[in-house]
Amino acid sequence: MNVREATDADLPVLEELVDAYLDEHWARPYPPPPAAPYVREGRIVVAESDGRIVGMAKSELRDGLGHVSFVYLRPEARGQGGGKELLRDLASHFREQGLDHVSLNVELPNDEALAYWRRLGFTDYRRSLLTELDLLDKRLAGGAVASKGSVHVQTDDQSAVEKAVARWVPRVVRSRKSVVTAPQNGWIGVYDEVADAQPEHLRKLASELSYVTGGVVIALSVEQGEVVRLVAFDRGRMADEYLSVPEYYGPLPPGDAVALRANPTLLGRLTGANPSAIRSTAKTADSPSELPPAEDLVVQLAETLGITGAGLGIDEAVALEGAVAVEHN
Repeated sequence: MNVREATDADLPVLEELVDAYLDEHWARPYPPPPAAPYVREGRIVVAESDGRIVGMAKSELRDGLGHVSFVYLRPEARGQGGGKELLRDLASHFREQGLDHVSLNVELPNDEALAYWRRLGFTDYRRSLLTELDLLDKRLAGGAVASKGSVHVQTDDQSAVEKAVARWVPRVVRSRKSVVTAPQNGWIGVYDEVADAQPEHLRKLASELSYVTGGVVIALSVEQGEVVRLVAFDRGRMADEYLSVPEYYGPLPPGDAVALRANPTLLGRLTGANPSAIRSTAKTADSPSELPPAEDLVVQLAETLGITGAGLGIDEAVALEGAVAVEHN
């Protein structure tokens, strides 16, 4: 495989390779940049096989380090040593520039690439963080980001749930109104104008409803607009818990972090859902930016469990067919 420096004549192929990389690996929560400007900056080398460009790499000087900005090989060219040949060229160029260290970035979902770079001796030395500008502005201004949640009771007996809500909500939270939806797929939703926005009260309400009904109750919520929490109760006792970013609120002992990753087998037994589907949906990460938006993830998780109506507010829930409003004194 031949490696050489790219020329202007290679630009169309370079753009094609960058687009192929973005299609395969881009997972950031914002649109990718256009390829054309990107391939006109920095030093770019290409790998050729039988006269055809099958890969490329890009380097630049960043913070006094030799930075590997991009490495990509067409799928059919992988496993033939092309990647190492590209890197040898970059490393030689860095050495000629008098540099001693090399840095690069890896997209977090790309575990295969992460393992490859670590085999070559790269280690973590910093972490890049991301947030939405509107969310940052709101938090800098001191505004609280509201949480939103609901409770789902595994039963078809709407009357029994309505009576339980009328009795137990006033003992859990000061609220004027709750809504109990009609049963769907064996689940009844409970929404409360106060508890919905207060995760601890939502958890307490779910626990009490599980105790008085003697069955399975799931509390589902989006907290701080960024993370999804699921708490499952069985006959009043907590059976399982999931938090999409286990250490969102701060570092945890390893065992506690693992305990927040959901138990697909147990949830499958409680809800009748497929454990493999639960495992696929109830993903965890180090940052919300590595996961689907929390508003989407909570709906996906609920649907996996056979639950509808997750993510709705009380005003939306009361408009559902068959829903009953429960007024509290």
